[in-house]
Amino acid sequence: MSRLALVTALAFCAACGGGEKPAEAPAPAPPAPAPINLADVSGEWTVRAMAEGTDSTLVTYTLTATADTTGWTITLPNRPPMPMQIAASGDSVVGTVAPYESVLRKGVTVSTHSVLRLLDGKLVGTTVARYSTTGADSVANLRTEGVRKQ
Repeated sequence: MSRLALVTALAFCAACGGGEKPAEAPAPAPPAPAPINLADVSGEWTVRAMAEGTDSTLVTYTLTATADTTGWTITLPNRPPMPMQIAASGDSVVGTVAPYESVLRKGVTVSTHSVLRLLDGKLVGTTVARYSTTGADSVANLRTEGVRKQ
């Protein structure tokens, strides 16, 4: 009888033994954002450029966007419109403006490279300004936010 009790106890322990849980499958990757449609951003935007980490506006300008990659311009205060070269890349608009005289640093030329996304009806992103100086402050990283003009 003790042999039967021992076998029963071992079988019970094996059945209830808590063993290892099977590994959980990793969570599926979030879906990729939808590609940007340039028609969705066409029109005129009031854009603010701010230093990273602040809400202080350094410069405000008008961005004129078209439904394709041609005809985009930025207009700085008291300046004529300047062409902006545009490419759509994934969920972003990538734009560059050729060297022009800086509104922040008199007598210094600057070129800009921006990456913008349409988020909750605003254009948001970053701009890297490269100044024609050789000092430590030859690059400025800016936060960019645009609202559609009414």
